[in-house]
Amino acid sequence: MTHRNLFWIPVALRFALVSVAGLATGYLWGALVGLLMALLVLALLLLQQLFYMYRLSAWLEDPERVRLDDGGGAWTEIFAKLYRMRREDQKNRAELAEWLSRFRQAMSQLPDGVVIMDDVLFLEWCNPVAEQHLGLSLATDKGMRVTNLIRSPEFIDYIILGRYEEPLTLAVDDRKLVVRLIPFENRRHILVSHDVTDFERLDQMRRDFIANASHELRTPLTVINGFLEIAANQPELDTPTRTRHMKLMVEQGQRMQHLVEDMLVLTRLESMDYPLREEEINIRELLEKIEAEANALSAGRHQISLVVNGPDLRGNTEELRSAIGNLVSNAVRYTPDGGEVEIQWSNGDEGPRCIVSDTGIGISQEHISRLTERFYRVDKSRSRETKGTGLGLAIVKHVLMRHDAQLQIHSEAGKGSRFTIQFPRSAMVLHEG
Repeated sequence: MTHRNLFWIPVALRFALVSVAGLATGYLWGALVGLLMALLVLALLLLQQLFYMYRLSAWLEDPERVRLDDGGGAWTEIFAKLYRMRREDQKNRAELAEWLSRFRQAMSQLPDGVVIMDDVLFLEWCNPVAEQHLGLSLATDKGMRVTNLIRSPEFIDYIILGRYEEPLTLAVDDRKLVVRLIPFENRRHILVSHDVTDFERLDQMRRDFIANASHELRTPLTVINGFLEIAANQPELDTPTRTRHMKLMVEQGQRMQHLVEDMLVLTRLESMDYPLREEEINIRELLEKIEAEANALSAGRHQISLVVNGPDLRGNTEELRSAIGNLVSNAVRYTPDGGEVEIQWSNGDEGPRCIVSDTGIGISQEHISRLTERFYRVDKSRSRETKGTGLGLAIVKHVLMRHDAQLQIHSEAGKGSRFTIQFPRSAMVLHEG
């Protein structure tokens, strides 16, 4: 039997064989030689066990770099079991890392902010949305207390009181957030932030729209109802008075009709169920119709000119007629008698453009950014005189958005205005020849 095969024999049997070998050696060469031989073999066996224990200790310290030998005897089975446990642990760790990566990737795609904290609110992880919402930085803030990073008295009170069943509305910079703290696993907390700024803005616009529409409708309804009451209570009114009352009621009724029509147009333009229906537009023909309508509105009180020097366009004829017509009619209404209104169509480096300019009363700079808001008026008394609904430029804005076009406004009080509609180059229609 070879020396290598000897180490595969169970340890107890080894010691038995060593004892027999020592007795046999002592019988042949004397008891002292037999004893020395037995002690030498036992020392070698002990050193082997110590060597395996040392290799095991080194492997346990750094299993990635140190590799275990095959071992001998019982150590072979021990090392094999350790390797199997190591492989299973590596497999479990890989699966856990994959699931953790998937979780973080999923959390990173959420529209809401997600912050994971330990039981004492130290930051462990957050997604990019939470970094934007709360001003955090995972690279530099990891391991820091969140209450020291989000310096808001309302947030600190929310944490101290521990009333996590109710969300907290938090103002951060110019954003409005709704945050909620969710405890889990006894030693972890999740902080979820939801940005409601746009929702609040839309809700405020809705309330303003209802209030403004109600205000605009109240005046003509009051006039009509007042004259109807007079007609009912004073049937003996003379014909001129009755005629004057009827004329005013017709004017107020038309004002309400125009207002309702403009509101319906805005609703239709904003609806997802009303897609843009494009067609090839003969620009010269369209602008000549708008010029004719402007001359009818002006009744000879203004000098109106049209210059067309550009390509035709792809878009919706009726919508663009409404948008450009609104700009031209506003130019006529807000230009004193004897003033000039010019409509230009040309092609520039960025694409086709339509310019409506006038020599009217102009607009102060502080009003220009708000002109396309619904019911916004620079001068309310002037708007009533011109019979505007306050929705014209809002309609223009929505029509141009549907056509990927931009509205540029240049104006100065007392020096007229210039409205430029810039269309993209992709909207041009080029005719061969």
